[in-house]
Amino acid sequence: MAKKIVGATLGHCVHVAGVLNFLRLAEACGYQTTFLGVGCSDQELIGALREEDPEYLAVSYRLTPGVAKKLFASLKNSLQEAGLLHKKLLFGGTPPVAAEARASGLFTLVFSGEEEETEIIAFLKGLHGHGTADGDSAGRKKREPGQTLLERIQEKAPYPLLRHHFGLPSLEETIAGVDRLATAGVLDVISLGPDQNAQESFFRPEEMDPAQDGAGGVPLRREEDLAALYRASRRGNFPLLRCYSGTRDLIRWGELTARTIKNAWGAVPLFWYNRLDGRSNRPLQEAIAENQQAMAWYAAQGIPVEVNEAHHWSLRGAPDSVAVAAFYLAAYNAKKAGVRDYVAQLMLNTPPGTSGAMDLGKCLAKIALIERLAGPDFRIHRQIRAGLASLSVKPAVAKGQLAASTLMGLALKPEIIHVVAFCEADHAATPDEIIESCGIVQGVLKNSIFDAPDLAADPAVQARRDKLIGEAELLLETIQALARPESDDSLTNPVILQEAVRIGLLDAPQLKGNPEAAGRVRTGIINGACRALSADGRRVLSEEERLQQAVNGRLHG
Repeated sequence: MAKKIVGATLGHCVHVAGVLNFLRLAEACGYQTTFLGVGCSDQELIGALREEDPEYLAVSYRLTPGVAKKLFASLKNSLQEAGLLHKKLLFGGTPPVAAEARASGLFTLVFSGEEEETEIIAFLKGLHGHGTADGDSAGRKKREPGQTLLERIQEKAPYPLLRHHFGLPSLEETIAGVDRLATAGVLDVISLGPDQNAQESFFRPEEMDPAQDGAGGVPLRREEDLAALYRASRRGNFPLLRCYSGTRDLIRWGELTARTIKNAWGAVPLFWYNRLDGRSNRPLQEAIAENQQAMAWYAAQGIPVEVNEAHHWSLRGAPDSVAVAAFYLAAYNAKKAGVRDYVAQLMLNTPPGTSGAMDLGKCLAKIALIERLAGPDFRIHRQIRAGLASLSVKPAVAKGQLAASTLMGLALKPEIIHVVAFCEADHAATPDEIIESCGIVQGVLKNSIFDAPDLAADPAVQARRDKLIGEAELLLETIQALARPESDDSLTNPVILQEAVRIGLLDAPQLKGNPEAAGRVRTGIINGACRALSADGRRVLSEEERLQQAVNGRLHG
């Protein structure tokens, strides 16, 4: 039977939002709740304690501290006379009133509105002590949060985890920044971003270009560098750490990050980090095979995996159908590699110009396809993020865009939010800018995680979802039709997947001239969606036409 919490406001206080939000959060944590009403008397509260016998009585008062002091004294006397002083009471109010509540010694726990929701959730789930004898919430015993992705998700639900990437041009700055972020307690996951020299050549230092040190991230050069970053994170809320996979030597990177930072989850691509995007000199077919091997390595260690795939196509202007099919291919290959916990990243606002309705429709199509793969042996954890290329260089505008993107993404029911700092269009985020960006996201969550309108139910969103599911299914069937006699599974065969890119079944305008790709497709944002266009740009192509052109080109090539 669920534990009970009864809530009410005291005196003549009509400010009920705080106590109602608390009760809503308690319900999400498994409690049965009852709201008695506004301005309840001592006798009404005593009656509820006797009738309901709740685990907690939660009361709120947000008016004058002096009046609150008298109300607390009266309630304490009434409870003593009724033989109910042993009951556990919670209080929520403004900081000055909360100070009086603590001084009264009446309450098991006092909330002043300065706490993070995660702290309240931890209390409701019994994840730390109940406080000192005098009711001082600052005296609660805290435990170290979960140190695996699944533990952290379970502890923080129904709130999503917050993640941010971080890596400054010097190791010293980055170590200090990790310390600052951990102490601030705003992030559940810090994603370390090595510079390009490290991503491509960490295990081949003789190949590094010293002129590029610090370009794009932190210049990791030794195993001890990662160990130092991990030590810096062992404070505050003890955030999980994870790291980019590297653009070659992916398994060696996996081994390195597992033993130094306890990598929370691996992130590898399927088609990328090779000649296709210029981030290493690996041939495409070889890279696909190595990327699959890396997925299998993480799976064998029981480490969750994220396959960075679909947004790479969209960032290069690919039709939405390609992005949706690539999203499925990523999850499908991860499952085939033995991955049990899969992090599905949904980058919104990509490519720039995508409308909200078309964006949600595309994301829902992606989710619908990969949910077909879900089961006890393949658990999917949704992660949303704002599109990096969508943010304005003007900070005030970018802050609004970050909030809007987060609100829209909540319709996708994420377990993880990859926060993108508002400043990223101009420069890599500092710790203070990351903290502020997390505050913006927390504000959206505070207002909208419960009872927000269901944006995903919009008819235009649903229609786009259904259309893209059909187009992606057709694209996947066409890839499967490339089957070779020696292939057991076309959708995991590196030769066939490479062929799908070479002939343009999977294609993007920005791949024009790339020796590994067709680069023939032309696209444009039409009514908020990224669609394939005819060669002259005057007509939208159906997916059937686009695929037929690619197949014909293969036959006559």
